[in-house]
Amino acid sequence: MSTLRFITARGVQGLRRSQCVRPSWSHQLPLRSPPPSIASPLASTDHVGAFRPQQKRYQSSESERGSNFQTKPEPPTFKALLHALRQSFSFRPLMGAFRGQSLRRLFRQSPEELVIAVVLLAGIGCTVVYVIYTYFSYFQSEQFTRFPPPIAKSLRRALYYSNYAPDPKLALKYYKIALEQCEQHAMDPFSDEVLGLKIQLAAWLEKIGSFQNSTEVLEALLRDCRRWVDKMEDAAKNGQVDKSGNLIGVPAPAKTPTEAGAPDADVPPENLWGKRTRVLGKCVGISVKLGELYADEHVLKGEQAAERLVWAVETVLKELQRRSAQGVHEGEGEWMSPEQIGGALEALANHYESKSQHYLAAPLYLQALTLSPPKSCHTAVLMNNLAISLAQQPVDSSAESQTTPATPAAGQVRPTRASMLNSARQWALQAHATSKKVEGEDRTPECDEACAVALCNLGEIAAMTGDMEEAKKRFKESLALSKRIAFPEGVNQAQDGLAATSVQPTPKA
Repeated sequence: MSTLRFITARGVQGLRRSQCVRPSWSHQLPLRSPPPSIASPLASTDHVGAFRPQQKRYQSSESERGSNFQTKPEPPTFKALLHALRQSFSFRPLMGAFRGQSLRRLFRQSPEELVIAVVLLAGIGCTVVYVIYTYFSYFQSEQFTRFPPPIAKSLRRALYYSNYAPDPKLALKYYKIALEQCEQHAMDPFSDEVLGLKIQLAAWLEKIGSFQNSTEVLEALLRDCRRWVDKMEDAAKNGQVDKSGNLIGVPAPAKTPTEAGAPDADVPPENLWGKRTRVLGKCVGISVKLGELYADEHVLKGEQAAERLVWAVETVLKELQRRSAQGVHEGEGEWMSPEQIGGALEALANHYESKSQHYLAAPLYLQALTLSPPKSCHTAVLMNNLAISLAQQPVDSSAESQTTPATPAAGQVRPTRASMLNSARQWALQAHATSKKVEGEDRTPECDEACAVALCNLGEIAAMTGDMEEAKKRFKESLALSKRIAFPEGVNQAQDGLAATSVQPTPKA
């Protein structure tokens, strides 16, 4: 075996260093480590460095990695973002799942889950369609688009906090903001838009139970409208209004952009007479509403209710008389419709009925009935009211008959109790027949309720005449009909009538 030998060589700086020189041989044999018991000269610490393998140092790549980490990636382009959004909102995977083969495969794998998924998707689709329809049919309706955008925005918020997410403080805040914006935009305070906004505010206050504030809003509105009507009439009397209905020396009002773009753009602008008709009609409606509010059980101001209702009826009749005597001015337009006039008369009649002043209520019911359409459910209601008012006329009381304005003149026969009950029965029968004749779109739940009330009134009138068998029959019919149409007031009245007729004995002939 060849041995290793050490030689010394002079270094670069004159130092000597040990080198391990391997002898050359033709056939290299494997080296064997010496046994641990024999001391080897290689174990000396002086020669350890000679056996360390020389390592090559390469340039570190830290700088390259650092430079790569410090370099920010380029931001995606707009086209890349748009492409990503298109892919995320693509319905191709969803539509692919509903193809014929895919759908059949999904149904075979999990039929229950597929049916539930289809139902959920259909429900979501219907909900989305309903939300879109509600948005465009309500929030984009004419009641908002007639206002400038800032006012429409405040009004939408007011209605939202009034109906959808009730919050009285926020609703009142946005109602006030909308009214202030109307003044800032110089809107006519007597236009339909501004008047309707104030009436809507009063209706909302009534809805939340603030009856005092509601009446104050309506009283202020009625006072302003009546003041304007009085000033306009004074100007007309003093000759300050010309034949065209405009103030002398003041140019005719121009059409607003909303009116110019409307389908009825050929209609001339509203003059002072036309505005008077519209504002006076609003006064009548507001006065009737005030009468109903004052008569409400939460307010109970009977004198003020009667005052407002009487003023409304007198104003309606005076305007009809003025038009028939003086004629209609240019641009004045039509007065209130027959249904509206009948509503004012009915409101006053209901007030007299609640005060047991039947002799005053009956003529008003009869006059309102003449203005009501013949084929109407409300006509049957008026007939019922007239029947019960006639049945309760105090004809036997001389004191009442003297104060009755309908006292017959000399030569006429004073009505008796039997004749009044007979008239009441005829009106109740006519109300029952009318409620059955109404068909189609004109028929409303009010017809069924009027029919039940008519049967109950017939039972009351029969009991007054002493015919208990007829009374029981009518009360039973009314009770059955009231239960079928879910009319609790009719059920209670029919049950009370049956209880009263069962206690009273039948009079002998």
